[in-house]
Amino acid sequence: MNSLIIKETMPKGLIVQKFGGSSVANIERIQNVAKRVASYKKQGYSLVVIVSALGDTTDELIELANKITTTPSEREMDMLLSTGEQISVALLAMAIQKLGFKAISFTGAQVGIITDTSHTRARIIKINTDKINEELKNGKIVIVAGFQGVTLTHDITTLGRGGSDLTAVALAKELAAVECEIYTDVEGIYTTDPRIEPKAKKINEITYDEMLEMASLGAQVMQVRSIEVAKKFNVPIHVRSSFSKNPGTMIIKEVKRMEEVVVSSVTINKNEAKITICDVPDQPGAAAKIFKELSDSGISVDMIVQNVSHTRKTDISFTIAKTDAHKAIKFTNKAAKNIGTGEVILDKDIARISIIGVGMKSHFGVAAKMFEVLAENKINIEMISTSDISISCIIKKKFAESAVRALHEKFGLGK
Repeated sequence: MNSLIIKETMPKGLIVQKFGGSSVANIERIQNVAKRVASYKKQGYSLVVIVSALGDTTDELIELANKITTTPSEREMDMLLSTGEQISVALLAMAIQKLGFKAISFTGAQVGIITDTSHTRARIIKINTDKINEELKNGKIVIVAGFQGVTLTHDITTLGRGGSDLTAVALAKELAAVECEIYTDVEGIYTTDPRIEPKAKKINEITYDEMLEMASLGAQVMQVRSIEVAKKFNVPIHVRSSFSKNPGTMIIKEVKRMEEVVVSSVTINKNEAKITICDVPDQPGAAAKIFKELSDSGISVDMIVQNVSHTRKTDISFTIAKTDAHKAIKFTNKAAKNIGTGEVILDKDIARISIIGVGMKSHFGVAAKMFEVLAENKINIEMISTSDISISCIIKKKFAESAVRALHEKFGLGK
């Protein structure tokens, strides 16, 4: 029933547009976004627009909280951080109305984005689109606060950093949008971060799998969970610049490429930390006790390396998000004490460097080539992880950017 209503009120279909914080950082940029949205409305599209908080508002709110306490309640953090988007949606609605178009703004709770109770990283359970459909039927542009939802008991939640992407993709799926446009401050997805390597090239098309790998390995253009939803429901995403009308990068199911294309991108992630537990008893269940303690505490562990034991003792190293470091070291020390290990060492001075490409599955020697490049640049590898379409190395942070440039050149990504 809802999809029939939408089709009757939008001759050219529905587009979901998401504008990030840099796109609405000040009044001038908000007005530019309003003009872009209005231009689509003039063409006959129906529009649902997702907006992030203005500029660095979220970081500023986090900083305010930390001035009160270094361990704020996650529920109260959600209450605080959700206010940023409420400001931006109201301002954008006003800017669109000033241009002579009907617009209305809503919070995530008001449009029925229902989540679980995991504060600061909530997952969407369902979306009730009745209110959105009603306003679309009345010819309005609907502006929705990204990054947030509400529990069944009416507590406000947030969807994790970059959660506005997830809001946009989930609404595009529920509303059967013809496209989901993600507007940012760059012109699309690049072979690597152009701020690090000026020779980085824009990728015209990329698969969900490659984008998912890029996002999970450090590329900050889109949130990982948003790509997971897009892949699951085949939602086409167009990543493009809010400061240009040039086409960006399409994220789609399959991309036609020449067979020789092996590596498509290089990513860097400086937001990880490594914990090493020394002298772990080499006995069944030791590792299980350590990682169960972390899991029960809500800490996600990524790469894990356990050394081969020759002395009935072994070292275990693993990586976690740097934001979880304080919490992780506390619970790791607790587990280590219980099983009688040696020293526990936290290293925040690391970075993850990764190469990604669907062609890697059918080509030999890619890993060797990557390791050779790092060796030639005298960069030591501390940990290695692989998947079908990626290879990642943990190295010292001070070498990270030079490693990106060297790998980008070696795999010919600037050509």
